[in-house]
Amino acid sequence: MSVDATVVVEVGLGDRAYDILIGPGLLTRAGAEISRRLPGTRAAIITDANVATVHLDALEAGLDRDGIQAAVIVLPPGEKTKSFAHLEEAVDGVLGARLERGDVVIAFGGGVIGDLAGFSAGIVRRGMNFVQIPTSLLAQVDSSVGGKTGINSARGKNLVGVFHQPKLVLADTGVLDTLPMREFRAGYAELAKYGLIDRPEFFAWLEQNWTRVFAGGPERAEAIAEACRAKAEVVARDEFETGDRALLNLGHTFGHALEAATHYDGARLVHGEGVAIGMALAHRFSSRLNLASPDDAARVEAHLRAVGLPWRMADVPGDLPDADALLAFIAQDKKVSRGALTFILTRGVGQAFIAKDVPASEVLSFLRDNHPANGKAG
Repeated sequence: MSVDATVVVEVGLGDRAYDILIGPGLLTRAGAEISRRLPGTRAAIITDANVATVHLDALEAGLDRDGIQAAVIVLPPGEKTKSFAHLEEAVDGVLGARLERGDVVIAFGGGVIGDLAGFSAGIVRRGMNFVQIPTSLLAQVDSSVGGKTGINSARGKNLVGVFHQPKLVLADTGVLDTLPMREFRAGYAELAKYGLIDRPEFFAWLEQNWTRVFAGGPERAEAIAEACRAKAEVVARDEFETGDRALLNLGHTFGHALEAATHYDGARLVHGEGVAIGMALAHRFSSRLNLASPDDAARVEAHLRAVGLPWRMADVPGDLPDADALLAFIAQDKKVSRGALTFILTRGVGQAFIAKDVPASEVLSFLRDNHPANGKAG
């Protein structure tokens, strides 16, 4: 794919609109693309140790080519980095570099780094410029787009944060070749999510082409672009998640509860795997409530199994808390409004909708029936 063939998706937010560039070789062009939009800027790169080892030299060279000198803040990898302690470390690093409000914070990593670096940019000097350079599939198709930033609390995932839109997203598809297969699969769950929300043709296309997406040909860039188009459309309509942006949380209410239940231990469960299980559970729960055919739940589960993703609670290694404890995690999730449980449910593949006032008793009964301790789950 040439420079001219780089896919551009615009997030239409009026005078805060920004581009998502998708294609290989974007690290080498990072300085040029940032300078075009933010001339004369200085930068701080926030990254993690794994990404820094493999890709930091290429990014620094790409920035240096256009005269952008960057301070570098390297944090530990993993979900546990989304904490107050590491937020303080990132903020102190940006302040220590003596950057001004008009300078730029570059998030260079997966979803964890994107969320934490974006939050840092949102609060330092009451809001600095921010560029996302996502290095995981999950971040390229989901977390780098839309301006949701934050960290986790002991009481739940992503409960502390701000909306802070980037000025630019550079999704270099070439860096995905260095991703561990488990991380690539986890990102694929978020790709499939867009088909399951309201693009049934895209889900069917993924069922036919997922092996090519994994292999890294033009299908990979096109799949990422389609996911970004889907998210950009939703964000443009509902930036602050007061309406149908909540549809993007398909699978996340169950998934976040499982992440909290495993204490965000990435060895047991990473975010995209939680989303995969959550999407399967959401379809199964919808079938139980007679909203959708059990055939749709079976189809979703079959595709997740085919690509090697977990699809039921029994696929999480180790013991899980009981159903009552899982319901408590769900009740703490930020998708709860005035105590009423809100879920993204479905009437079929590509027919997701927001269901409010879901009875806790129904959720609890469903969790008990699908809990690994039950012996009948799956």
